[in-house]
Amino acid sequence: MSEAARIETGGRPARAARLVVVTGLSGAGKTSALKALEDIGYEAVDNLPPPLLPALLGKAGEVRRPLAIGVDIRTRDFAVAPFIQELDDLIAEKRIELRLVFLDCDDEVLQQRFTETRRRHPLAADRPLMDGIRHERSLLARLRGRADAVIDTTEKTLAELQDTLEQSCGIDGAPGLAVFVTSFAYGRGLPREADLVFDARFLKNPHYERELRELTGEDEAVGAYIRGDPDFERFFGSLTTMLDPLLPRFEKEGKSYLTIAIGCTGGRHRSVYVAERLTEWLNARGQRVNLRHRDARRQPRAQRG
Repeated sequence: MSEAARIETGGRPARAARLVVVTGLSGAGKTSALKALEDIGYEAVDNLPPPLLPALLGKAGEVRRPLAIGVDIRTRDFAVAPFIQELDDLIAEKRIELRLVFLDCDDEVLQQRFTETRRRHPLAADRPLMDGIRHERSLLARLRGRADAVIDTTEKTLAELQDTLEQSCGIDGAPGLAVFVTSFAYGRGLPREADLVFDARFLKNPHYERELRELTGEDEAVGAYIRGDPDFERFFGSLTTMLDPLLPRFEKEGKSYLTIAIGCTGGRHRSVYVAERLTEWLNARGQRVNLRHRDARRQPRAQRG
C-alpha cells in the first residue's frame, strides 16, 4: 500500500472498493439483478463499456458507494478475453473487492422468454432463436467458468433472486464464504449453479410408505425414517468430514459463494432431509448458509421420493 493512501486513511489500510459485475446469458435477468442490487445499496450501471470502468471506480483507496455494473454481449467493445484481463488489472492495481456474478438459465426457458416478450436476441438477427442462444452460451463459457457465483434463474422468482444476491453480495454481510445448500430432483435436472453435488438416492425411499408419501424431508416422521437407514449416519458423517477441511480452503482461495446440491429421485424426501441436516451442521460451525428446497413443493409423481 502506498504512503499517500495511508495518509488519506489516517494510517489505516484503505478499504477496497466493492464491485459486483453482473453478466450472463441474454434474457437470464441481468436488469432484474441490477435493480435488486440497487435496492440493497449498490450504485448500478448497465452496459458500461469496459474501458470506462477505471474512471468510474475512481482512485485507489477512495471510499465510494459499492458499485454494480451490468455487462453482456450487447455492451460496446465487449469481448470475453479482454474483459477478464481488464478485471484482473483492476484487482491488481486498485485493490478491488470484486464479485463476478453470472446469470444462467435453461435454453428452452430463454427461448420462451424471448418469444413471449417479442424481443430480438442479440445473436439471432440472421439465425433461428435457439441457435443464437446456444452460440451465446458458447461465447460466454469462459466467463461463466471465471464467475464467483453462477445463479440459475430458470425457476427463480424475483424475490428469490434478490434474496440470493443479498446473501452473496450484501453490503452489511460478514466477509468470507457464503454457502448455499439446495435440494433437488434428478428428474428435473441438476442445479446449474451447483459447485458440489451429492446423490442421496441410495437411501431408503419414504415415497413407498403410504403415510409418508405426501410429507417432505422437513417433517420429523420422514426424518426418522431416513435416519433409520443403517447407512445414513455413516454417509452423513463422511459428508461432513469431507466438507470440514474444504470450506476454509475454498475461502482461502478467495471463493465467496459456494453451492452444495443434494439430489434424490423426486427432490421431496431424502434430499430435503439431508439438506436440512447439512444446514444445521454448517450453522453449528459458524458458517454463513442459506437453504433452498428447489423441488419439494412440486406435485409428486409415481415412483418419486
